Amino acid sequence: MAARWPPLAGKTNTVGKASSQKQSRREMIERMQREQSRSDRRRTIIIVVCSIVVGLAIIAYPAIKLVQDSRTKNQALTDFGVAASAASCDPATNDAAGGTQDHRPDGEKILYSVSPPSSGPHYAVWAPFDKKFYSTSDRPPVENLVHNLEHGYTILWYRDTLPKNQIDEIEKLSKSKLPDSASGKFIAAPYKQSEGKGWPDGKNLAFAHWSGPGADQKSFGHRQFCGSVSGDALKQFLEKYPATDAQEPNGG
Repeated sequence: MAARWPPLAGKTNTVGKASSQKQSRREMIERMQREQSRSDRRRTIIIVVCSIVVGLAIIAYPAIKLVQDSRTKNQALTDFGVAASAASCDPATNDAAGGTQDHRPDGEKILYSVSPPSSGPHYAVWAPFDKKFYSTSDRPPVENLVHNLEHGYTILWYRDTLPKNQIDEIEKLSKSKLPDSASGKFIAAPYKQSEGKGWPDGKNLAFAHWSGPGADQKSFGHRQFCGSVSGDALKQFLEKYPATDAQEPNGG
């Protein structure tokens, strides 16, 4: 009978060890792949959720704004700001008016005699008649807005440095129910200190209107400075200086 050789223990152990190491590496790779897959799924879910939230916000903001504007439209002017007696308003001025039909080229900087302007030379094109509120980002040149004054508009000029909550209140006020005397001709717009002479201390907004010639054939620009937002004070100004009292009231 042929002799049987004993098993090669060292070689068997080496093979088994190598096989075990391969299995461990395979398991580690598979574990890493599973973890990466879970991480990718989480990231995808987060991206999808964020995209949905952003998309809903983009859709919802105009809708919310529309609802707010609709509600504001039905509110009385006097619902906004403080009472006229608490607004620290100065008496309205009677500025010597001039500049009717004095149309200057677009881009020419006009230096007005009063600040903010209540009359004077202006550009040939007026600001859109249907827009009631401007921020610092979309306001047209002062010279365009002065043309609106010629057609019976009242402008509420406000300091561009006012806090956002007060500017928001002015925006709501501009879109509220105006008195019949305004005929819808109203604009609220920011005014930079660098655009004209300094305003009286403590005054943050000014109403402006350009009246037509009276019986004596004289016309005036009117400004009323106030320290605080007041729909009540604005209403009184609009009734004192109606849209029909203008250089060209039928324009616009």
